[in-house]
Amino acid sequence: MTGRLPNQESPKMELGGLGFSDPSNDIVQGFVARDADRNELVVALRGSASLVDILLDTQVELVPFLSPGLSVPQAVRVHGGFLAAWDSVSIQVLAVLAAQLALHRDTKRIITSGHSLGGALATLAAISINQRFPQCQVMTYSFGSPRTGNKAFAEYVNETLGENSFRVVHTHDRVPTMIPQSLGYHHHGIEYWQSDEPAIPDNIVRCEAHGEDPNCSLQIPSSGVNDAHITYLGILATTPFCI
Repeated sequence: MTGRLPNQESPKMELGGLGFSDPSNDIVQGFVARDADRNELVVALRGSASLVDILLDTQVELVPFLSPGLSVPQAVRVHGGFLAAWDSVSIQVLAVLAAQLALHRDTKRIITSGHSLGGALATLAAISINQRFPQCQVMTYSFGSPRTGNKAFAEYVNETLGENSFRVVHTHDRVPTMIPQSLGYHHHGIEYWQSDEPAIPDNIVRCEAHGEDPNCSLQIPSSGVNDAHITYLGILATTPFCI
């Protein structure tokens, strides 16, 4: 099925004040911005040059999704390293959002977004934010995200966010399949796979909603970061305006 990502013209964004980071390391950084025209808040999470180390270290073990103020089904498990990274900034992020929502009561939507490691964190953030601020629609856009949790987690994301979850994979990017299913991991939906160049609607495939569509990026062999991982929708992830 040919897919189409929502049309997102360049919005006029203003920083919500507020960057955030884990003071103990430089892995997790980001900011909250506000789009006054659309009444949206955007939580942007940076990827990491040390992604491979994070994926392969001992924290690859699946752990319960325990995070401040969050309640999820007991069977839900997530990558221990990703959860530790999100939890290192989660209180900051939720506090910034609460302050922004108090200032801008007409806010309709909160969007999380990130590339690579930032994509995995954006998904964890979206689940936390969805529970904390039920008055807002929550959407998440991830680009080149690795698998983040087990099948119960994927099903919970699919049930909670549904059509508001956009997991974008660029052609032969090998990071999304780098953490294998054999370790108990499972992708959530909905994958939008750019199957070929250039990044035009005819080359975007909307994959099966369960997250592991054999006709999409699941068929790409895993061997670490490659050129397809650092370019998304024709933009290099190292472009200065990217995080």
